[in-house]
Amino acid sequence: MTASTTTENTGTAKTGGAAPLGTNTTNESLDRVRVDASDQPLTTNQGVSIGDNQNTLKAGLRGPSLLEDFILREKITHFDHERIPERIVHASGSGAHGFFEAYDEFTRYTRAAPFSKKGKTTPVFVRFSTVAGERGSKDTARDARGFAVKFYTDEGNWDLVGNNIPVFFIQDAMKFPDLVHAVKPEPHHGMPQAASAHDTFWDFVSLMPESTHMLMWVMSDRAIPRSFRMMQGFGVHTFRLINEQGESTFCKFHWKPQQGTHSLVWDEAVKISGADPDFHRRDLWEAIESGEFPEWELGLQIFTEEQAEGFSFDVLDSTKLVPEELVPVIPVGRMVLNRNPDNFFAETEQVAFCTAHIIPGIDFSNDPLLAGRIHSYVDTQITRLGGPNFHEIPINSPLASVQNNQRDGMHRQVLNRGRVAYEPNSLAGGCPFQAGTSGFVSFPEATTEDKVRGKPEKFAEHYAQATLFFDSQTDVEKAHIAAAFRFELSKVGVSAIRERMLSSLVNVSPDLAAKVAAGLGMEVPDAMPKAMDNPQPPEITQSPALSLMALPGECGVRTRQIAVLVEDGVHHASLASLHSELTDAGAVVHFVGPRVGLFVGDSGAKIEADKSMENAPGFLFDALVLPDGSKAVQALTDNGDPMEFVKDQYKHCKTILALGAGRKLLSAAGIESAAQQDPGVFLAESADAADIAPTFIDAVAAHRHPAREIDPPTK
Repeated sequence: MTASTTTENTGTAKTGGAAPLGTNTTNESLDRVRVDASDQPLTTNQGVSIGDNQNTLKAGLRGPSLLEDFILREKITHFDHERIPERIVHASGSGAHGFFEAYDEFTRYTRAAPFSKKGKTTPVFVRFSTVAGERGSKDTARDARGFAVKFYTDEGNWDLVGNNIPVFFIQDAMKFPDLVHAVKPEPHHGMPQAASAHDTFWDFVSLMPESTHMLMWVMSDRAIPRSFRMMQGFGVHTFRLINEQGESTFCKFHWKPQQGTHSLVWDEAVKISGADPDFHRRDLWEAIESGEFPEWELGLQIFTEEQAEGFSFDVLDSTKLVPEELVPVIPVGRMVLNRNPDNFFAETEQVAFCTAHIIPGIDFSNDPLLAGRIHSYVDTQITRLGGPNFHEIPINSPLASVQNNQRDGMHRQVLNRGRVAYEPNSLAGGCPFQAGTSGFVSFPEATTEDKVRGKPEKFAEHYAQATLFFDSQTDVEKAHIAAAFRFELSKVGVSAIRERMLSSLVNVSPDLAAKVAAGLGMEVPDAMPKAMDNPQPPEITQSPALSLMALPGECGVRTRQIAVLVEDGVHHASLASLHSELTDAGAVVHFVGPRVGLFVGDSGAKIEADKSMENAPGFLFDALVLPDGSKAVQALTDNGDPMEFVKDQYKHCKTILALGAGRKLLSAAGIESAAQQDPGVFLAESADAADIAPTFIDAVAAHRHPAREIDPPTK
């Protein structure tokens, strides 16, 4: 009844046979599109083998090239069209495959497939990204980070498209094009790239007080993470969960990294961007390749509409978060990324995330920013990926069967059977048919309001949660926020914009405003008038969970990059012992010399330096070991590069271990006397290397020692 032709069983090697009833084989695993060229000849796109891929067809060896060279034309034409339009935002990113595993069934709140049974696993693809920069921009820019997860559930694809920050700059999607235009390079000269430190961005946000809370996060260390693997993720918006009974609760999504939340310091981030612009993408790839699979725990904040109505803020306002002291985060499962993509373009670049992609059991709230994203993401993918059939690109196609009456369009892959492409119908037996209540049903929220353009009253309060965030930071984090504002605003050429921004910061924290003003050589202006004079008092004035320090992680030194300096004459036995202890703990140890290659230790044993101080400067590592061996130490002291290596490690508050004569390198760098009072610097004899290793490992696991920055030891 649903056949296109009575000859469908008359097959060839290309056509195959008839489609198995009720199936769509384009929704199978990616194995169906993986290619391996082993022992195969080079061919054209039409499968014609190529005898010569080195030379254009010409009329004589020195004659003109011929138009009939279809091999050249195909090759050049495809090359000319290899680039698709990059994403307007989130252009530079990195992705990985993995799975989500439910801790328990969660059907009390949602019928969503990933939470339907204890131990159920759902395949996922995750893409991390910066927001403002173009595709080739540096990884370590000060920016929010995208954290998008595509769940390939057995009831269709669900895309949880979030950030590493739980709030956003604006409350309504109407302002999104303005925000992006403001933060992108200024159109008259195309600068600066991947940076917000310029006039147009600060002009816009200083005129939009609703941006203040997000600005606090972006000026904090959250905006320069140590690794994608060390970021939290958030769904940002308030969503609905719907159970089998049709009951609804509100929900916020949280991803907590097992590696903990750790950051770079600004000087470190700037230097890394020059030495390795792909720092975060490389870190993710290498961790997965080495079997150190990143893991996050998914937690949900669940609350009723009645609870939400009583909050001092509006949960439909994306510039606000729900403090964990008000609504705790309930752990519901874990996500593990355990496979790198086979092909960056085909998977990471072509993956299409859309907030509109939800499944039964999950629904939208009336967040006006979310409403715009529901439209915008789909619309963007149609343009970026060449048409409405982007869902048929292998990385985007669901595992659940796709059956509908959509037809044609650019790059259509599916060969639909039959002559029916409408519903209702009788010629195809009424298929595909409506699923009724077993399919997706929107929550029947009552709406009786008039059509208006405006905002709810609580949307007018812009500063309480910005103050909450700042007051919840440690002293070192507060200092970094002040320094970030100072740096960014110092790049602003129009003094009126600086003054306007400072007047807004007065409403957040007079102390913060004063520190920023002092760094700019300005007087603190009067506070910016508030849109709401008597807002409802906030329930929470301090939330420790908002500090990066709240999540140190559970992985110790696993995947931490440790540099061990080497030269000819280095004390071999102590380094061999330390290498064994560190690698057993999961750290990645690199011997770093003035050059790569072999060095001869004091015992005649050889050590191979896999990195040099030229190609891997000190700021790329999490900790440093200075070796013993008077000959080696003298050679390192006579070389200027080791001094910069040591100074960067110390300046960035990293852990340093000096063995025996290695302490002379501290002295040569001008920090030996200070180091003796520093909890992050350890001095030991070579014979004690194995004994000091556990203490050194614990110190490295702390990531850095911020007391060195806030209250530096006497020099």
